[in-house]
Amino acid sequence: MSKLRARGLTKVFGSHPKRGLELMHEGLSRAEILERTGQLLAVADVDLDIEEGELFVIMGLSGSGKSTVIRLLNRLIEPTDGTVELDGEHIDRLSPSELRAVRQKKLSMVFQHFALFPHRTVGENAAYGLKVQGVDEEERRERAVKALDTVGLGDRVDAYPHELSGGMQQRVGLARGLATEADILLMDEPFSALDPLIRRDMQDLLAELQSDLNRTIVFITHDLNEAMRLGDRICVLKDGRVVQVGTGPEIIDNPANEYVADFVSDVDRSRVLTAMQAMRAPRRTFKASDSPREVLEYLDEQEFNGVYVVDQDDRILGVARDDRIAAGLREGATTIEDLLLQDFASASHDTPLSDLAGLAAHHTVPIAVIDDTGRLYGVVPRARLLAALSNQEAEVDA
Repeated sequence: MSKLRARGLTKVFGSHPKRGLELMHEGLSRAEILERTGQLLAVADVDLDIEEGELFVIMGLSGSGKSTVIRLLNRLIEPTDGTVELDGEHIDRLSPSELRAVRQKKLSMVFQHFALFPHRTVGENAAYGLKVQGVDEEERRERAVKALDTVGLGDRVDAYPHELSGGMQQRVGLARGLATEADILLMDEPFSALDPLIRRDMQDLLAELQSDLNRTIVFITHDLNEAMRLGDRICVLKDGRVVQVGTGPEIIDNPANEYVADFVSDVDRSRVLTAMQAMRAPRRTFKASDSPREVLEYLDEQEFNGVYVVDQDDRILGVARDDRIAAGLREGATTIEDLLLQDFASASHDTPLSDLAGLAAHHTVPIAVIDDTGRLYGVVPRARLLAALSNQEAEVDA
C-alpha cells in the first residue's frame, strides 16, 4: 500500500466548478473549459502513488497545477473531485478536527516563503509546529534544538531571523518541518527564492537529510535540474494533468511525448544518467587458474587489450592484459594468477556518467560496475558511455 495515494484528484476554480468538471469528463481541454464557462481547470484527474521513504518530485512550468496538487494532498484546498489516502485512510472524508490532527502528526509543510516570525527566536520558530500540537515547552525546545542541529544551526537557537542569511532562514523553515517528526514532508518550491549557490547548498542538505532520515517527501519545483537531482521519481504536469511519472533516467531516455522530450532536451545527461544506464554484462571473465595462452587467444580473437579476472564469488582479482600475458608466456607461466594488474576503474550502479567520463580514457578494460559486496555487476565500455552521453544507441557492443 502506498504511503500517499491520490485518485482522480481534480480542482476547478470558479463559481460553477461542477460545470467545469462535467466538461472535463466530456474531454474538453483546460482552455476550452475556461473559454466556454469561465471556470479554471487547475488540476485534472490526477492519480499518484507515493511510496514510504520516497522523495517524490512534482514538477512543471508556471500554471501547470503543481502547487495546487500539493495543497489538495493536505486539504489546504478542497478538491472538486477525487480522493486522497494517507496510509489507507481517506483524508478527504475527515472532519475538521480529525484533519487538524493529521496535519499536526502526519503532514508537515515547508513553503517557498519561509514565513518566520520576526519576534520569535530561531528555536521558537523551529518549535512552532510543536506548540500548535500542544507539546510541552521542555520537549519543544529539545526537539527544536535537535532539528536545528540536523540542518547545521544548532548554535543559533537563540538568534532572531533578521540575524540570519536567506539560506539560514530557509534552514530554519526546514527544521520547523523536521521538528514535528511528521511522516510526510510537503515542500512547495522551498528553494526557488534563494540565489543559485545557496540553493545548491540546500539541495545538498536535503539529499543528505533524506539519506539519513528516509522521510516521505513530496517536493514541488519548476526547475528540471533540481527535480532530476533530488527526485527518486518525478511527476511531470502540464495544464493540470499528469504527463509522465518515472525516474530521472527513465524520463530522459523514454519521454512520454514531444512535450516531455522538449522539456528535458537541455538537461545535462551526464549528471542524471548513471552507470546503470550505460553498462552491459561482461562478455567473459576468467579465473586466476586459467592458462595464459587461453586468455591471450581470446583477447586476440576479440581484439581486446585486457579482460577481468574474478574469484569464485565474482569479485575482481585484477585485469589480465595482453602485453603482460605475452611476457608471462615467454617466462613459462602456466596460470594468470601472478600476471594480474590492477589497471581498472570501478563504480557503483548509481555513479553519474559525468564521474565516469574521466575514467574511461585511462584504462584498457571497460569500467567495472560493482555491487555493495564488491561483486562484478556489469561493465561500461567506452563506446556505450559515449552513446549514453550523446543520446544515441551504441552501434557496437564494445
